[in-house]
Order: sequence, then structure tokens, then C-alpha cells
Amino acid sequence: MKIQNPVLPGFNADPSMIRVGDTYYIANSTFEWFPGVRLHESKDLVHWNLLPSPLATTTLLDMKGNPASGGIWAPDLSYADGKFWLIYTDVKITDGPFKDMTNYLTTATDIRGPWTDPIKINGVGFDASLFHDENGRKYLVQQTWDHREYHHPFNGITLTEFDLDTMQLKPETARNIFNGDDVKLVEGPHLYQINGYYYLFAAEGGTVFTHQEVVARSKTLDELSFEEEPDGPFITNIDTPDFYLQKQGHGALTSTPSGEWYYASLVARPWNHATESSHDPRGWSTLGRETSIQKVEWDDAGWPRVVGGHGGQVMVEAPKDAILTDAPKDHSQHDTFDQSTLDLNWNTLRQPFTAKLGTVGNGALKLVGQQSLSSTFDVSLVARRWQAFNFDAETKVKFDPFSYQQMAGLVNFYNDKHYSWIFITNDEQKGRVIEVAQNDNNHYTSFLKDQAIAIPAGTEFVWFKVKVRKESYTYQYSFDGQNWETVPVELDAAILSDDYVLQTSGGFFTGAFVGLAAVDYAGYEAVATFDHFDYQELPD
Repeated sequence: MKIQNPVLPGFNADPSMIRVGDTYYIANSTFEWFPGVRLHESKDLVHWNLLPSPLATTTLLDMKGNPASGGIWAPDLSYADGKFWLIYTDVKITDGPFKDMTNYLTTATDIRGPWTDPIKINGVGFDASLFHDENGRKYLVQQTWDHREYHHPFNGITLTEFDLDTMQLKPETARNIFNGDDVKLVEGPHLYQINGYYYLFAAEGGTVFTHQEVVARSKTLDELSFEEEPDGPFITNIDTPDFYLQKQGHGALTSTPSGEWYYASLVARPWNHATESSHDPRGWSTLGRETSIQKVEWDDAGWPRVVGGHGGQVMVEAPKDAILTDAPKDHSQHDTFDQSTLDLNWNTLRQPFTAKLGTVGNGALKLVGQQSLSSTFDVSLVARRWQAFNFDAETKVKFDPFSYQQMAGLVNFYNDKHYSWIFITNDEQKGRVIEVAQNDNNHYTSFLKDQAIAIPAGTEFVWFKVKVRKESYTYQYSFDGQNWETVPVELDAAILSDDYVLQTSGGFFTGAFVGLAAVDYAGYEAVATFDHFDYQELPD
């Protein structure tokens, strides 16, 4: 049996992987998307099943107003003392000299919850993880932020002892244990105790094409006592520009019951337009940062090495003791909205799905029109990840707007500055019409304008479809669900990629989503009714 990378396709960044008994778990970043922290489980490292997210209430996570790519950065999942420990960071500022954030701790005896009310830990830096020492002590390990313009903002890895009696840190114990090397941007630390050493895994180079993971070790946890692995880095694709997998780094190590070792890492699969060099630009990662798993062996000097070299492999030998896990073959989804709660694949922006956004059940998703898709506050958008380069997504919607300020339809969304959609709205002359629009770095374009498609009188529902074909995508509409018309607008999928957004903004950490939205920025809360949603993945 083989692990095929990426094991978690589509936006599943910053994996924290652990094993409890015969079961493996991965926690991933979710940034501004609600609920917070994405969890999967497996018994073979090949097939993974999605679990309920732990941060499903505003008690645990309040992100209203968070900037794009703020929110949950690099959660850390661990298991000790008969329970799961989850450290997570809520980042409130992403651009500029400051990274205002709060690190929290929640625990649960069952991975499916309930999770305890959050304990505020600190705000020293992001990417915090909890290390459970064999001697019974616990420590928080974290990137450290320095706002001073005459210092590098990534100020090493700080270790601080955690007091189990008070469930708080002991700030007087804080010390810098590792500064990284000249690549800079040291972050994403995870600490392990193996064969008499403390091993520190940390990311460097930024989560782009220069990304890498380094390993350092020490016999103690003293200040600056860690020695970096020779002949490193541990994993990187900076020197493998033609490889299918790119940007690997920032991850976590785990062992199998029989003693094999594996490392879960973020990864991306960029593509290029036919008119572009494959090296410059290096590519467009519309699926965001995904999760890969590489096998690890230890050399004679006791250093971990990625099997196949530091560039990693697409196909990796699965554990010898793997227990076959039953999981879907792809991530296609057909939702008729019969249940009173949203499917686990659905996400909302910054806030949970409540009556303020709408209702679901009895064969309908009803969304209450709120602010525009460019807002970072009250947005009625329910969306799921792009998890394949090629797919079709379809819905059927009923909406009766009386103003051009009211819109509802099918959306492809990266963030509040980068999205497109096909929607029903109102035109002063034509009445109900269909329009296609795109927001490209906050430059909003209505493509049809005076040629907006009039909806025939008496038409109750309109069907919308998007056809995504890696480099580009198009929208279609139908008035009967059988006969489809293509809107003559071909959109560049690269605009919904990490790499495109990075050109103008630091908020580039997520990935493309497809979903359903209702807007009524006039404030009259017009309701759109969606009959179903269908997402079908196609071969690459």
C-alpha cells in the first residue's frame, strides 16, 4: 500500500500529526474560516476521514472582523495524561510591524469533543506547540515576534514552562533555544524527545517556494543549546523546481506502533499557464497549501532523513502495521440540505452558521442577505474547499430581489479581495437578471452590464454551474435544469491562488473555495433559497 501525496488535498495547511494507539490524527490551520481547526483521522496514513472541528463556538473562537488569513494559525495537537491538548492562535493583525495575537489552550478526552472553554496562554508569537517532557514537565514552544524595525521580526524559538497547577505559563522561565540559520523566518516549532535527545523541528524561508524544514537537537533545554542537522535542510523543494510537490516544510513527526517514522508537511502543487515558463513564475497554487506525508529514516549519527532525499516523494511506502481505513475515494459532495446542520465540508467566514446567516434542513438552505463579499464582518457565504484541479459545481436558487444591492448565487472565493460569482440581482429596466462579476485585488468588474441576462417572468428557480479546468473556469446558467447556456466570460483561476494574492497582500495562506452566497447590503435581509449543491471532481 502506498501513501499518495498530497494526502489531504486542497487547503489543509500547517499539519500537526500525532498517533494515539493505532490511530493517527492531523490538525490543520483554518485561518478566517469557521469552524476553527480542521481534523482528520486514519489508521493507515493513506486514507483520511474528516472529523468535527473542535472550535465550533464563539466561546472558543471569535473572529468577527479578522483580516483575510488572520484567525487560526498552525494549531498544535498533542496527547498526554489521557486527553487531547490543542494549542491554537487567533491572529488579529496580519500586515505591518505588529502581529497582534492570542494563544489559547483547550482539551478534550475524546477527539470529537466536547472541548473545554479556552485558557488564554500568551501572545508572544504564533505557531505555538505544547511539549510534554518525559520528566512530567510541560513547555510551550513558539515563534517569537519582534516589531522593532531594527530587528528581524522572527526572533527565534522561545521555550516557556507551563504550570499544571495554575494552567498558566511561567514567563520567568522563557528562553530562546534556537535562532535558526541565515535563511531566516524560523517558525512552526515542534519538540520531540528521542533516544536521549531533544529534537526541534522548525520551518524557515517563509511558506512559499523558498520554504524548508530544519532539525536541531540538544541534550538539554538550555538557552541556545540546539545544534542544527548537518547536510540539511531536512525537507525543501527550493532546489527541485520541476517536481510535482512544492513548498514542503512546516510539519510534525510521528512514529508507528512498530517503530517506523513519518513526517507530515504542508505542500503545494502549482501549475503554469501554457504561455508561461515553468520556473518564472514558479506557478499558481489554486488549491492552497495541502498536506503531504513523507517517510523518515535515521542515519548513523542519529539525524532524521527524508526517504528519497530532501525533496520528498509523491508515492511513499505506507506503514507495515497499517490498518486499512475506509474513506471516500475523492471529495465529491452532493448536498440536498435535508439535515438541520451543515455537512462537515461546509465553512463560513469568521462566524458560525446561525439564524443570522440562515437556516438549513427540509431540503433547503436559506441564506439571509447581509454585507458584501468584500466585508470582514457579517457575510452570508457557505463554502467548501476546491480539492481538485478540475471539477463541476452546481446549485439551484430562488431569489426575488427588488434592488441591485441584493444578489445571490454561486461563488468562487479566495478572500474578500479576490473572488467571482454568478448571481441573480435586479436591474432597473429588466427586473430580475443574471450577472457575472469578479473582484480582482479589489477591482470589481461586472462583465455583462447592460447585457445582463433577463430571467423570464414566472421563473421560480435558476440553476447555476461553474466548470473549473485548472487554469480557467466558466459559469453556466439554466432555467429548467436541463438546457444550459455558457456565459461568454472565461476567468483566470490564478487570481484565486496563494501566489497571485501574495503579489499584493500578506494574507495568502488559504486556498480557493466554491460556495453559495446571499448579499443584501441595502439592509433589508432578502432571503435566497438554495435547493441543492453538487460538487463533482473530475480527472486531472
